[in-house]
This record gives sequence, structure tokens and C-alpha cells, in this order.
Amino acid sequence: MKTVLIVGTADTKSDEIAFLRAQVLAQGAQALVMDVGVLAAGHAPVDIANHQVAAAAGSTLPQLIDGGDENTAMTRMAQGAAALATQLQAEGRIDGLLALGGSMGTDLAFDVAAALPIGMPKVVISTIAYSHLIPPERITPDLMMLLWAGGLYGLNSLCRSTLAQGAGAVVGAMQAAQVPRRDRPLVGMSSLGKSCLRYMVRLKPALEARGYELAVFHSTGMGGRAFEALAESGAFCAVMDFCLQELANHLGGSVVSSGAGRLSGAGRRGVPQIVAPGAVDMVDFPAWQPVPAALAGRAVHVHNRLIASATSAPPLRRAIATEIAARLAAAKGPSCLLLPLRGVEQWDRPGEPLHDADGLAAFIDAMRAAVQPPLRCIELDAHINDDAFCDAALAVFDDWVAQGIVPPGVR
Repeated sequence: MKTVLIVGTADTKSDEIAFLRAQVLAQGAQALVMDVGVLAAGHAPVDIANHQVAAAAGSTLPQLIDGGDENTAMTRMAQGAAALATQLQAEGRIDGLLALGGSMGTDLAFDVAAALPIGMPKVVISTIAYSHLIPPERITPDLMMLLWAGGLYGLNSLCRSTLAQGAGAVVGAMQAAQVPRRDRPLVGMSSLGKSCLRYMVRLKPALEARGYELAVFHSTGMGGRAFEALAESGAFCAVMDFCLQELANHLGGSVVSSGAGRLSGAGRRGVPQIVAPGAVDMVDFPAWQPVPAALAGRAVHVHNRLIASATSAPPLRRAIATEIAARLAAAKGPSCLLLPLRGVEQWDRPGEPLHDADGLAAFIDAMRAAVQPPLRCIELDAHINDDAFCDAALAVFDDWVAQGIVPPGVR
């Protein structure tokens, strides 16, 4: 039987926790309840007491209570809960996470979810689900959230419905989950949709013919976060990180960001990485909001009703180039930068809405100045969407396979 780790504050939500446990059991799974409350003892039976959670954070419950600051106390409890969840997962004792809370409990639940691997089902039932209070970097890429309507205090028929759905969601996900295959080495790739970047259309069958599996991540914030987490965990035999727009967005102040760690995970792990500056000329913003003041006057492409992009000015492009070179220079494993001289995304071609020859030239000049040995940079008299770019990427990849830097494919 699969086991759900239920996390909540038994001091304020004992009835809700007991209801969740009953729902999980009724659906054919087991439940392991962790109490993260600090105010008092609850009446719901728990498997991991709050004093154990405090101890896992190097503290005691009386110390946290006597501190007089609930925020500080719950932050420490979050540390302990995350540490215990990590241990339980490593021991094979849990298969999914179900957490519930208001703003305080949700804040803690995010830390617990982040401590668990991508692919393990995670459901958070929250009174602030999908709220603008939640910064994107706190949301684990594969997290599921449900709004806990009418659930701030006590049980009622409305919130019972939500709690039952949350229990069903995590139990169903655990039962249906498939462990990723490991019969072929996995290559990680970043990109945008085919209307902007097209290299994956040719590279996917080429890599599969060589005996590799390819996973392409959508570089719109959460995709990059998942890409980085998996790269740093060692899930990839190599990465083709060809779309760095999330890094450009981060440096440009956009909400469409993967956080400060973009273009770092593979390098920290020592995973071989072939990198290209796909779409670094654009800064995204919500299409349903006015153009940000920092992008006023720049050419804009509205992709859909959710997301629009504006070209970045030369100073920002130079800063992006410098940051790309710095992050690649810090990598522990082999890195190769492919620099397409004729453009970095479809809409920057001559005649397209984001064409900016001066901006591209500023980026290329800054990139040339920033790259220092031993980082290898291959300049291509081509656009990133040309066949010549794919040919160059495959040539580097094949060379690394021949040298034993990348493991051979399995056919």
C-alpha cells in the first residue's frame, strides 16, 4: 500500500487532519501524520509529534514557544518538517505529500514539498492557493494546490468536499504514478514553443536514433525550475540548455523567472552542458498588464493573452552576456557555448517584430568579451533555428560521447 505523509497543525486543525486521515484510508492508502503545530497539543492522533519536528530543527518545543514569535517558531518547524520528510522519503516510507493550512501552514508546506523529489505527488490544500502572496520561487514545479474555501476554522460541508478532493488527488496520483524509465540515458533540453525556437524538432529524433531519451522543458519559469532541480540531482547524462530567457527575465526583473539559480544546476553537479543564448533578447511580462516602465518604447510581441515579450535594451543584453559567461565559468563539468551570430529566436529575424540588429550586435560583442578559456565558445554564422545550429550541437555531443564525457546511448 502507498503511504501519504499528512502535514498540518494539530493544535488548530485536529478535526481536519482526522478527516483527511479517514479519507486517505477509505481510498486504500496508508497515512502518516506529522504535527507541526506549536500552540498546544491537538486531539487528533499523530505519528510524528510536534516535539520530534522541533528536535529535527535542532530546537525544543518549549524554546520555540517561549520565543514569543509564531513566525520564527513556524520557520524552525518548517526546517524540521522538511528534514524529516527527506528522511522518510529516503527510507521509502512515504509515497506522497498532503499538507493543509492557512498562510502559516502553507508557508511551511512549501518547504516540505521542496524537500521531496520531483515526481513524488504533492498536494497542498490552502486558504491562499494561487494567491499573488506566493512568490513563484516557493512553488515546487510539480506541486498541486486546492483552494480551501470556507476552511479557516472548523469543518463544514464545503470544506469537507475540498479536503476529500485533496485526499483523492494525492492517493490517485500515487496509484497512477509511473517511475521514469532508466533504460536509456536522459538528455535535458530547454526551449520555448516551436513558433519561437525549433531546434528540438530536429534534435529529438537525432538523439533518439543515437539511443538517448530527450526531455524538453518549457522555459516559462516553472519549467526552468524543474530543469535545474533535475540537472542538479543527476537525472541527466547531459544538457542542451539552449533557451536562457528565464535568466534574461530574472536579470530584467520579470515575474517569468526560474529564480536566481538558473544556468547553475548542471554546472554544480558537473553535468556536461552545451549551452546557447536562445531568446535572451526578450523580457516577458503578463500580457494582461501594461508594458512595464523599464520596457517602455521597446518592440513588443504579444504571444497570447497571458504572456507578452519586449526586446531588451543593449545595456541589459550586455549584462546577460556577462552573467552567462560567469555561470559557465563556475561549472564543475565540461561546458560548450554555441553562439549563433544571426539571431537567437524566430521573431528577431529581419522583418519580424523583434528584429534589433544593434541589440544583437551588443550582445555578441559582450559575449565575446566575457568568454575566457577554458570555456569553449563556437561562433556560428547561422540563426539558432537554422539546421547549422543543430549540426553544431550534435557535433559537440557526438565528440563528447566519443571521448567518454557523455555515456553512450542504448539502442
